[in-house]
Amino acid sequence: MTGNIYGYVRVSTAEQNQDRQLAAMRAVEVPEKNIFSDKQSGKDFQRPNYLRMVKRMRRDDMLYIKSIDRLGRNYDEILEQWRVLTKEKGIDIVVLDMPLLDTRRDKDLLGSFLSDIVLQVLSFVAENERVNIRARQAEGIAAAKARGVHFGPLPKALPESFSTLCRAWRDKEMTLREAAAACGVPKSTFFDAVRRMERQGQI
Repeated sequence: MTGNIYGYVRVSTAEQNQDRQLAAMRAVEVPEKNIFSDKQSGKDFQRPNYLRMVKRMRRDDMLYIKSIDRLGRNYDEILEQWRVLTKEKGIDIVVLDMPLLDTRRDKDLLGSFLSDIVLQVLSFVAENERVNIRARQAEGIAAAKARGVHFGPLPKALPESFSTLCRAWRDKEMTLREAAAACGVPKSTFFDAVRRMERQGQI
């Protein structure tokens, strides 16, 4: 090994913990200054610290990652990044959770072939899980909405004078714009509130 050793760590959100991945990097003696981390989705590779790391790396350097999904979750882009790093930049990659994905070993044709197969399977699994997570989120949101759960900012509270202003608008003593302005809400919000309260028999 003649090059430098690097480690890449990624979690999807600021709330997630990187400790397990960082411990794995230290266990294989990656220098602290060469551990790069991002707190960002793995849907693409436009991550600031990942890009900084790749720019710094040179031929014969080595990159450690804990698992293939820490590199990314987009099937096509994982395969492309792997090709760029190993073929164009001449970097070795070691996936700690998958010993077969270690480009230092079996550099013959059969070894490369087996690594490529494993990489494609794992990349597909990583992206499939990303798609499934999005589907589950959408299903959960739909189910919550069906139960009447509100998403987004809470509607602005209407003033106590709303009923009076509503009657003034319905009796054409005020325009919709004037009534909404007096309530401190957009016209659409005022109108929707009127219709909602009419349906509920409150006005």
